[in-house]
Amino acid sequence: MLADQYYLIAHEDRTGRSRLHPRATGLGLAAALLAELVLEGRIGVTDGDLFVLDRHPTRDALEHDILDLLIAQPQHRDVRTWLAFLSQDAALRVGERLMRLGAVEPVTRRRMLGSTHTLYMPNSAQQRNAAAWASTRLANLLIRGMELSISDRVLVSLVSATGLTRHVLYGFEMYPQAFQYLPNAAASLPSDLREIVDYTEASIGSVLTAGRR
Repeated sequence: MLADQYYLIAHEDRTGRSRLHPRATGLGLAAALLAELVLEGRIGVTDGDLFVLDRHPTRDALEHDILDLLIAQPQHRDVRTWLAFLSQDAALRVGERLMRLGAVEPVTRRRMLGSTHTLYMPNSAQQRNAAAWASTRLANLLIRGMELSISDRVLVSLVSATGLTRHVLYGFEMYPQAFQYLPNAAASLPSDLREIVDYTEASIGSVLTAGRR
């Protein structure tokens, strides 16, 4: 699943921590979840407005929950509003989906002042290899100049929009064609998916700008 792949790329496999500012990771995951519904033909996006195309339940429980939310709130159509809302618990919900698939395990850590929080991370060697493969697979496709599926083009675009390129292509600086492909990936997307990527990048820019004030 698109959001699962993004989650594995966006989190350190040894610690479970986000490679980005947590709010940026949340926005990337929210965008990936909306993109999953676009790819399923359940929703569309036009001029910043999101609308439901198909109300039938999806096979995936998380996608189904999000589609139900969109159906129940027809008055809220702004993509940026949905990105902000879904980003609040996207990491938790995608982590739980990966846990159900056996790709990660929940690890509870104690914070200062006694509070605890749960991370979802690969614990076995097999899980860590699978998590690392998410980035490696994408890098291999880019440096070899292979044709990408539409799902991979969305993934590459979100990786670029959220600042994960340096992680995916770390050590591949001698392959400039891989970096040159990144803007082409977003430009080649259908308009609704391209809008999701563009609004995600703009939202992350706002988050980072606010954090520097």
